[in-house]
Amino acid sequence: MTLLLGIIADDFTGATDLANTLVKEGMPTVQLIGVPDGDIDLGDAKAVIIALKSRTEPAEQAIEESLEAIKWLQAHGAQQFFFKYCSTFDSTDKGNIGPVADALMNALDTDFTIACPAFPENGRTIFNGHLFVGDILLSDSGMKDHPLTPMTDANLVNVLASQTDKKVGLVKYQDVQGGANSIRSAYDALKSDGYSHAIVDAVSDEHLRFIGEASKDLKLITGGSGVALGLPNNFRNQGLLGPSTEIDIDAPTGKTAVIARSCSQATRGQIAYAQKHIESFMVEPMALADGQDVATKALEWAQSRLGDQPVLIYSSADPAVVKQVQDKLGRDEAGAMVEDALGKIARGLVDQGVRQLIVAGGETSGAVVNALEIRALRIGPEIDPGVPWTETLGATKLALALKSGNFGTEDFFVKSFGMLSLSLIHI
Repeated sequence: MTLLLGIIADDFTGATDLANTLVKEGMPTVQLIGVPDGDIDLGDAKAVIIALKSRTEPAEQAIEESLEAIKWLQAHGAQQFFFKYCSTFDSTDKGNIGPVADALMNALDTDFTIACPAFPENGRTIFNGHLFVGDILLSDSGMKDHPLTPMTDANLVNVLASQTDKKVGLVKYQDVQGGANSIRSAYDALKSDGYSHAIVDAVSDEHLRFIGEASKDLKLITGGSGVALGLPNNFRNQGLLGPSTEIDIDAPTGKTAVIARSCSQATRGQIAYAQKHIESFMVEPMALADGQDVATKALEWAQSRLGDQPVLIYSSADPAVVKQVQDKLGRDEAGAMVEDALGKIARGLVDQGVRQLIVAGGETSGAVVNALEIRALRIGPEIDPGVPWTETLGATKLALALKSGNFGTEDFFVKSFGMLSLSLIHI
C-alpha cells in the first residue's frame, strides 16, 4: 500500500464527509477512529483519515492529539497532509483551528497553508473572505446560536487571525476565478509578504478544483471537505492513483435504528419529518440529571419495536431549551451526560440485533463509535452530499452512517436504509 494523503479530522462526521468526497473522486479511503495503537489492515486505501474528537476540546489537548495523528501518518508514508474542520468554521476565539494548524505547520516544517471551508453543494461559499450559508452570512445563520461554538463573525480572516499569531491573508475571488496558475501566483505573493495562512474564496465546485490543483505542492492544506475535490486528480496525474471506479460496501442485514442529537435546524427538521413515519423516543436531559436510568428505558422501549422499520431515539431541541439545560447543569456536564446515555443506548441496540445504524451529530457520533469500540470504517456510497454509508472494519459488522447535524435532506432518516436494499419505509 502506498499512502498518498494523510488527513486529520476534528470530529467523526466531518471525517466521513471528507472521506465521501475522496471516494466520489475515485480515491479508496479508510477512516480510523483515533490514532491506532497497533497494526491495522488498510487494504487498498490511498487516503487515511484519523478522526479525532478535538473540535471542542481545550486547544492544548487538541494540539497534542493532532500531533500524535500527524506522526502516525508520517510514519506510514503520507505524501501530503490535510487538516479537516467544519464547513461552518466552527471554532472559538481560542481555537481550535488556528492553534492546531500552527502546530501541524511546525511539525511538517512548512511556513504556509490555506484555509478553505467552502462546500458549495451544501450552500457554504466564501466571497471576499466572508463565509455564507446559502444566501446569508454565517453570522446571520443558525450557527450564531450554536451552544458550543457560536459563530458571530462571518469574516474568516478576522476569525482565524484571532486564533493565531501568524499573519492571515486572503486569496480573492478574482484570483480564484483565474484558475490554478492565478491562485499559485496569489500564494506566492502572500508568502513573499510574510503571510502564513490564506483564506481562499470559493463559490463553486470549479473553484474548489482550481484550488486543489494550485495546492498540489503544499505540504499541508486545511479546510472543509469541498477543497479536497481536486486533490485525487493531482496524484492521478503523477501516475500514483488509478482511474476512478465505483466503490461500494457489503452491508449486513439486520434491524435498523437512528440515534440523533444535534441542535441544528437540519437535524431538528429531519427528526420532525421522521416522527410522522416511524416511532420515536426522546432522551430528556433533565431526566438524566435527576438520576433516571433513561438508557435502560429507551432500550426496553426499542426492544418490542425493532423489526421491519427503524426506530428513532433522539435528544435534540430548540437552542433556547438547550441553553436552559446548560444553565442548570453546566455546558460540558450536560453534553457529556447525554452523550454517555446515547453511547449506552447504541451498544444496547447493537446487542438487540441492530446492524444498520444512522447517527446524527458530531459529538454524538464520537460517543457512539467509542461505545461500540469501532476503530476503522471503509467508506461507501453517498446518501446525501457529505454523508456516506460506511462499513465497520475489525468490529461487529455494521452499516453505519455518521451525519453532521447540518447535513442531509428533510427525509434523510426515512430514505437512507432503502439504499442498502433493506426494508423500505412506506409513506
